[in-house]
Amino acid sequence: MHYKLYIKNPSSHYLYIDLVIDKIDSDTLSLQLPAWRPGRYELGNFAKNIKKLDAFDAAGKPLSYKKTSKDCWQINTQGHTEIKVTYSYYAAELNAGSTYVDENQMYVNPCNCLMYVPTKMREKHTITLDIPDTYKIATSLQKENKMLTAVGFDELADSPFIATQHIHQVTFNIQHLTFYLHFVGECTPDEERLKKDFSRFIAEQIAFFNGAHFKEYHFLFQILPQKFHHGVEHTHNTVIAFGPGYHLMHNEVYNEFLGLCCHELFHTWNIKSIRPAEMFPYDYTKENYARTGFVYEGVTTYYGDKLLFTSNLFNEDVYFKSFEERLTKHLHSFGRYNLSLGDSSFDNWLDGYNPGAPYRKTNIYDEGCLIAFMLDVLIRKHTGNKNNLQTVLKNLYDNFYKKQKGYTEENFTKACSEAANYDLQDFFTKYVYGLEPYEPMLHECAGYIGIELHKQHAVTFYERHLGLKAAEVNHHKKVTMVAPYSPAWKAGISIGDEIIAANGFILKNDFNQWLTHFSHKSADCLLSVMRNNQLIQINIPLKQEGDFFYTYKLIKQQYLTAIQKENYNCWKKSFSKT
Repeated sequence: MHYKLYIKNPSSHYLYIDLVIDKIDSDTLSLQLPAWRPGRYELGNFAKNIKKLDAFDAAGKPLSYKKTSKDCWQINTQGHTEIKVTYSYYAAELNAGSTYVDENQMYVNPCNCLMYVPTKMREKHTITLDIPDTYKIATSLQKENKMLTAVGFDELADSPFIATQHIHQVTFNIQHLTFYLHFVGECTPDEERLKKDFSRFIAEQIAFFNGAHFKEYHFLFQILPQKFHHGVEHTHNTVIAFGPGYHLMHNEVYNEFLGLCCHELFHTWNIKSIRPAEMFPYDYTKENYARTGFVYEGVTTYYGDKLLFTSNLFNEDVYFKSFEERLTKHLHSFGRYNLSLGDSSFDNWLDGYNPGAPYRKTNIYDEGCLIAFMLDVLIRKHTGNKNNLQTVLKNLYDNFYKKQKGYTEENFTKACSEAANYDLQDFFTKYVYGLEPYEPMLHECAGYIGIELHKQHAVTFYERHLGLKAAEVNHHKKVTMVAPYSPAWKAGISIGDEIIAANGFILKNDFNQWLTHFSHKSADCLLSVMRNNQLIQINIPLKQEGDFFYTYKLIKQQYLTAIQKENYNCWKKSFSKT
């Protein structure tokens, strides 16, 4: 299988692909385009970007074909042993999992745009790039001049690359492993700080799993001018789209950047190597349903921040703040009352990563992070801090990845129980596959390590007392969430409503101030609301008692017992480097 990639008109954002297939021994040949990409567990339907497919024999004579599904083409080879297929792919979206071309770069995620022959997936795949001689190529694939080589389609699909004239590359070694940071886009990376900080969390992860299954690893950064946060994991690399570039090295933005990088690197062990049985191997043609999203995304979210804390890149305040954000998202997710975490993982394939129908499901990242925290502490508690959640992941790494097989839900539950020397099935039944509230168990686990969860009231009047959340849009407020059975919910306010005025006063980024003012004068307030391009009036009470959208703040207890101090110190270390 050999591909040639080129661009004719950069402003059209079309990537042109010539595919030559040889050693054909059948009268028909199926060409399959992936329906999804590993790292995002929803259908991508990439075939919608394909324009004008043609097939030819070795002499250039057209061959007939037909589509057998939305993303599969059956070519009539007419007995020819070699054919050529040409098509173009619309590549106008720039994120960590897309394909994008313009006058400055050719950025390709092969899983989006390169067709494969199912019976030839294990054969060598090569790509020739028709690019300017001034272009550099950032990739984890074997590279020789402008040719890239993969041992099979799985490696090809897992190996995005960027070809462009300007790549800022930072290289360093850790324990005989080579790491590359490839920056594309406007930014000023601090090379020495990056080497120092990346080395710390990378070494922490290698120690966590007691080794690595790669010799080199590439961070491919698409640095954007606007605020952006997106990463996609691969076995030997990750693509991270992040912005704004002018704030890359600045304080909280840099901490966010480190958190995303640490998260994506952890994935090379947890999901790319330690993989659910449902995805071993990947089936690119359809959904790979699994109810273990709390493991491959939630556990990764937990350790993506936690290992920055244990490696002292995050101090206690920074780490606690990141954990508080997970708690807040959990508390503000009303889907947790309606669909379990396990079933929400399964249904990720149904409505993906968009909010979807309000209150329907929960978030596998945030909920899974809290599950991981509770499991980590419970295993410690039942073993006197001898074992923890790392024990479970190392078990899966050694007994499943290294034996080239995937784990099941039952395997994970059993591994947790064995690590705890205690049957944790009831925990999974209640919190992962059931709708039991997390809060009592969260308080118990936090208390074990001497941390208190202090309830905090929402800052704004409309969140705390009315039960609505909103974002600023053109000086007004656009409703993003309404708490069920809250005054806002009972008054008839809907998600998507744009609040224009309060008691006749046009809002100028001062909705909260007006509500606070009127709450001292009257029992209700008349809101002018734009809905479906119609102006409606909604009267909402201001005097009802209510406490919606509260949060928790993590505070270390002032007087820790000796046991709590030991528990906290053991938890902070996270694992034993043996």
